[in-house]
Amino acid sequence: MTFSLGYGTNGFANHRLLDALAVIADLGYTGVALTLDHDHLNPYAEDLPKQLERVAARLSSLGLDKVVIETGARYLLDPWRKHHPTLLSEDSAPRLGFLEKALRIAAELNADCVSFWSGVKPEGLDDAEAASRLREGIRNLLLPAEALGVRIGMEPEPGHFVQHLQQVLDLRKQLGDHELFGVTLDVGHCVAVEPVDAAECVRQAGPLLFNVQLDDMLPKVHEHLEFGDGQLDLPATLAALTEVGYTGLAAVELPRHSHAAPDVAARAFRALTAAMPAKAEHPWVADALTKIREKPAAIGSLFPAAGRGVGRTPVAADTDPQGLIHGTLDDQARIRLVSELHLLLPAKAFAAELGDLYRFGDDAERRGVLRGLNALREVDDNVVVAGLQLVADALRTNDTRLVAAAMGAFAGRHLDAHSWRHGVLKCLFTGVPLAAVAELDRRVDDELRRMVSDYAAERSAAGREVPSDALAILERGEH
Repeated sequence: MTFSLGYGTNGFANHRLLDALAVIADLGYTGVALTLDHDHLNPYAEDLPKQLERVAARLSSLGLDKVVIETGARYLLDPWRKHHPTLLSEDSAPRLGFLEKALRIAAELNADCVSFWSGVKPEGLDDAEAASRLREGIRNLLLPAEALGVRIGMEPEPGHFVQHLQQVLDLRKQLGDHELFGVTLDVGHCVAVEPVDAAECVRQAGPLLFNVQLDDMLPKVHEHLEFGDGQLDLPATLAALTEVGYTGLAAVELPRHSHAAPDVAARAFRALTAAMPAKAEHPWVADALTKIREKPAAIGSLFPAAGRGVGRTPVAADTDPQGLIHGTLDDQARIRLVSELHLLLPAKAFAAELGDLYRFGDDAERRGVLRGLNALREVDDNVVVAGLQLVADALRTNDTRLVAAAMGAFAGRHLDAHSWRHGVLKCLFTGVPLAAVAELDRRVDDELRRMVSDYAAERSAAGREVPSDALAILERGEH
């Protein structure tokens, strides 16, 4: 897994929030940094619960799976003084109250973290007292964070009391290395004020990196610029995020570009995708492929070890928590092993090896064989025959992951009409979403609609709800 690209809503200040989310998603971003402000999910609004419902629904429908809550609204708490009061103010209660509301909103939206900063040190306040106030404020903030299970990411901000990454890391140590306290890193700030470049800052933060903001800057100038207008090495920075295994949100932070938000966001997305590092092979997978190339029979011992090697997490855990549609990390690793073996062995030998891997494997390994078949585009008749036997075996089980894998691209291309229709019915009976079924649009026919209609009638007669997937197939016949 890699990190998600997002855009900050503070760069869409002239848009209604729901409209801004739609534009961000339409441009290709898969996450959003949501700044709480007067017109964008005001935490003090009387209808906040209804707003949260609408925003949550819109995020889900648009596929904006990664969310962070930003708290840098300029005049939300004080109409006269920018960003006041802060955690360093004599009366920091309004700031703490705001941050606690942000934590609750984050919990409602299943956000990765709440981002915050120290604020500018008040005139006449000495450093020791400022540091004491800040530590006390963070301790108070961690109490509701613990209760809600929400992480907080502190952003070093140029001109603020805490403006360097090392200060945040030191604070974390002073507060007992609390697991919910980490770093928000604006990579442009690294150009402006840090002694090392953004890529090295990413490495220094490492696993403590909870949130990343993306923009360009010039040295010693705190001005958020579009990529290419400053001195940020964007490819090296994105490569460093991949290097440290960052899987959170990396969102564009251009708060002064709202006047041209759609165009700016589009340019940013093009720059980011052009600068993204080539997807690197997982070290375990790379090593396994080398061993298989040297000795194809090694797949027999490597196939069972994939789960330990790369993990078993669903690829799209937020939207596909069981891995029925997109599979799991070990599924992906086994797909690579099957694909490599297909290049190395003659068709008969390859078909025989697949049969052995399936026959002697556990459910996860069998799933890997089926998903490996789905990834093969051109296969010999020997492989088709062997593969169809494996698909038929999987469809006789009630293992939803196995059924989902069996109804993938291989079955879509090679399973006969009768068996394929019954495979679709099997998915409906076992609760496998039909998004896991390949070639559905092409292969739905009148006979399948008749079968689904009978299934729906039986459920209705029994007083049971008809799945939306079944209704969708029936609706296809009405057009």
